[in-house]
Amino acid sequence: MTKPVNLREIALGMMMEITEEEAYSHVVLRETLEKYQYLEKRDRAFLTRVVEGTLEHMIQIDYIIEQFSNVPVYNMKPLIRNLLRLSVYQLKYMDSVPDSAVCNEAVKLAQKKGFYNLKGFVNGVLRNTARRLSQVRYPDQEQEPLHYLSVKYSFPIWMLNKWAAQFGYEATEKMCRDSHMTRGTTVRCNLAKASKEEIVRDLMSQGITVKQHPYLDYALEISDYNYIGAVSAFRKGWIQVQDVSSMLVAEIAAVNWGDYCIDVCAAPGGKSLHIADKLMGSGYVEARDISERKVQLMQENIERTGAINIRAMRMDATVPDENSRGKADIVLADVPCSGLGVIRKKQDIKYKMSEKQQQDIIRLQRQILYNVQDYVRPGGTLIYSTCTIGADENQYNLKWFLENFPFRLETIDPYICDELKSRTTAGGYIQLLPGVNQSDGFFIARLRRTG
Repeated sequence: MTKPVNLREIALGMMMEITEEEAYSHVVLRETLEKYQYLEKRDRAFLTRVVEGTLEHMIQIDYIIEQFSNVPVYNMKPLIRNLLRLSVYQLKYMDSVPDSAVCNEAVKLAQKKGFYNLKGFVNGVLRNTARRLSQVRYPDQEQEPLHYLSVKYSFPIWMLNKWAAQFGYEATEKMCRDSHMTRGTTVRCNLAKASKEEIVRDLMSQGITVKQHPYLDYALEISDYNYIGAVSAFRKGWIQVQDVSSMLVAEIAAVNWGDYCIDVCAAPGGKSLHIADKLMGSGYVEARDISERKVQLMQENIERTGAINIRAMRMDATVPDENSRGKADIVLADVPCSGLGVIRKKQDIKYKMSEKQQQDIIRLQRQILYNVQDYVRPGGTLIYSTCTIGADENQYNLKWFLENFPFRLETIDPYICDELKSRTTAGGYIQLLPGVNQSDGFFIARLRRTG
């Protein structure tokens, strides 16, 4: 007989891993749901919602806690801090859970975890919060516009300052709002395997809702499914989970029959597979990444899709590869970045990233670019991309690169839809913004080697 589990205790353990051990939320969630796959769908949904929701609203939740606690949040014991966060999220955002149950279960859990002397503190903070939640005063939008956005949407002030300076307040608010939106999953149709019509019919036969994405004809948004691995079109290699911003990388790369391509930071392999598909079985794609685990993940996707002109291999992009010098027709450098363009999918990114860490990342990006530009043959193409927003990792890196290496920007207008065309796309790059564009936040530049 399966031993009963305490869902709130599991959620607390997940929050401790994410906030104190700095594990990635999507990894923790995936591993936990795999471990407890025998749970009812309702229980798995509760775990997902309460952990993702707490992370999504954590700055706001901490603001609320400090209205009712005489101890600042960051002076609390980590377990108590996360227990209160999970509980306040339920009080504010989960009407189906009675306030009394939230408070009582939190007190029991504090005691079970060895904090008997703090159960009165937990009880007092939560009972006060439950009674006076509607009376909480939030920052005034007119008087403190960025503080207002920070608390309302749970974004760090330093990040909002940078975005507002570059994109303006209105676009910054749209990006913040977008991080709280629920959307379907964007998938790329592998038209070498099946027609789009056949893929759509197959998806709909499983009760899946399908919408056409406006940017690319072979991009679909799907929803109303339980698990992607159970979707027949996915198992057959007909679709690949991939945001449309990532699909645009292969479009802008504009491969030709027989091209030799190197993707230097390729995992999980979506862009590499897309390039391989566009080569129609010709040419060759090397999908490289730094760890064996990432290479194995790419290999699984290669085998599922049946691609024959691609190889996953372990290689560190920060170490020069003399054997690749001047050989590649196309190099994809989708470099490690702060990931601020995909916060909607990975809410913990906004808390883990700092200005200092961002500067460390920029140094890593430039080290990779220094190495891999050498792999591009004369006249060949380098695609520089990131899944982040902001000039530091994008336009400023591009400026540095052009000042130091024999490349020039090329227009990307022939490869994108009219809706995305602008002055910068004519000049060779695009910055996609979540909430402003219908995609993740993403930066793509197309560069031609001139010498």
